[in-house]
Amino acid sequence: MTFGLQHPADQLVMIMERIYGYGMTTTSGGNLSIRDANGDVWITPAGIDKGTLSARDIVRIRPDGSTDGIHRPSSEYPFHLRIYRERPDLGGILHAHPPATVAFSVVRRLPDANLIPNARFVCGAVGLAEYGLPGSEELGEKIAAVFRQGLDTVVLENHGVVVGGTDLFRAFMAFETLDFIARLEIDARRLGTPRPLSDAQVALSKEKQTTDLPTFTPAGHSSAERAARREMVRLIHRAYDQKLFTSTQGTFSLRLPDGGFLITPYHVDRAYLDEADLVRIDGGRREAGKTPSRSVPLHAALYARQPHVEAVIVAHPPNIMAFAVTAEDFDSRTIPESYILLRDIRKLPFGATFLDPTGVAAGFDPAHPLALAANDCLIATGSSLLNAYDRLEVAEYSAKALIATKALGAPVLIDDGKVADLKKAFGLPD
Repeated sequence: MTFGLQHPADQLVMIMERIYGYGMTTTSGGNLSIRDANGDVWITPAGIDKGTLSARDIVRIRPDGSTDGIHRPSSEYPFHLRIYRERPDLGGILHAHPPATVAFSVVRRLPDANLIPNARFVCGAVGLAEYGLPGSEELGEKIAAVFRQGLDTVVLENHGVVVGGTDLFRAFMAFETLDFIARLEIDARRLGTPRPLSDAQVALSKEKQTTDLPTFTPAGHSSAERAARREMVRLIHRAYDQKLFTSTQGTFSLRLPDGGFLITPYHVDRAYLDEADLVRIDGGRREAGKTPSRSVPLHAALYARQPHVEAVIVAHPPNIMAFAVTAEDFDSRTIPESYILLRDIRKLPFGATFLDPTGVAAGFDPAHPLALAANDCLIATGSSLLNAYDRLEVAEYSAKALIATKALGAPVLIDDGKVADLKKAFGLPD
C-alpha cells in the first residue's frame, strides 16, 4: 500500500480506524492532522463519532486560518498549528488517550523505552509536557515547547500523548510503539521488577547482522508457494488484530517444499502487508527488490538445524514479554493445553538471537519448541504455520493468566505426577 499517495482525508480516516479499533481512543477522544505541501492542514472534526468517521467529515484549515468542511475542526487544533509552526519538518500529528499511556501521564512518568531495543529506534527520546487546559493556547505552548527541543513523542500530564512524524503513518508507528512499551512496563511491574537494557545493549542491537544478502530473481512461483504466501498474510493480519504484533514488530517464516523459505519483510506495516511483500529466501539469497526481516539469520539457522520445524514466528506480545524483561520465569504448567503446546520455554540471554543464531537454533527440539530471549522476543516454532501461531497465542494468553494471579494469590501449578500423565496420554517427547 502506498500510504503517501492517498488523499489526506483518506489517510486520516484510515489511521483513526486503526486507533479506535485497537482500543487506543474513544468515540469522542483524540485528533489527527496532516500538513499538506501547500501549507493546508487537514484535521479530524470536533464532536464526531470516531468509530464512524468518513472522508467527508475531515476539515481543511488553510494557511490564512479559514476552514473548509461540514464540521468544526477539533477543539485542540491550536496545538496542532502551533507544533507545525515550531517544526516545519513534521507532516503529521496524532493525539489520543490510550489507557496505558494515560496511566503514565497521571503519575507524571514516562514509559521506559529501554525495555526492548526497537522502542528507542521507533519513538526516539520521549518528553513530558506540563498540564494545560484542553484547547487552550497555554496547552499549545507547553506542548510546542517540548517539540521545540527536537522531540517527536510527548506525554501530556493528566491527558494523553502527542506524536509527530514526517508523515502521519510514521507518527502512528511511534504512537503504537509507545503504547506497547507502556503496556509492557505495567505488566512487568505487576509481575516483578523490570530490568531495562543499558545504552550499550541498545547500541549492540542496532548493530544486528544485516540482511545484505545476494539477490536472485525467481523464475516463477509455484502453487504451493502462492498458497504459503496467502496463509502467511492471513495469519500475520490475525496476529496484528490479536495484538500479538505491532505495525513494525513481528516476523513469520514458512519453509517451502523446494528447501527455501518465505519471511516477513523489514519495516513493512503488518496491518496492510500482502502476498507480494513477503520475501523468498533460497540458498542464502534474497528475492530481488525486497528486504527481509533482520532476524533472517535465526530463521535460516532453525531450518538448517531442525528438520522437524516447518514454521517460525518471532514476536513481542506484552504479557509474555513481561517475563522477558524481568527475572521471573514463565511456567507453562497452568492448564493442560498450555503444557501440551508450550512445554518448557527456555530463557535466552539478550543478544543471543542475533549474535549466535546457530547456537540458539541448536537448542530447539520437540520438547522445547519455544524460547524467550531476554528484552528481545519470543520465538515459536511449529510443524506448520498454524501450529506455531497457536503456540504464540497460547504463550501470550498463559502469560496473561499468570500475571492476573498476582491479584488473586499464589498459583498452584500442575504437579509432576499430572505432567507424567499428560506426557503418556498425548505422547509428548521428553
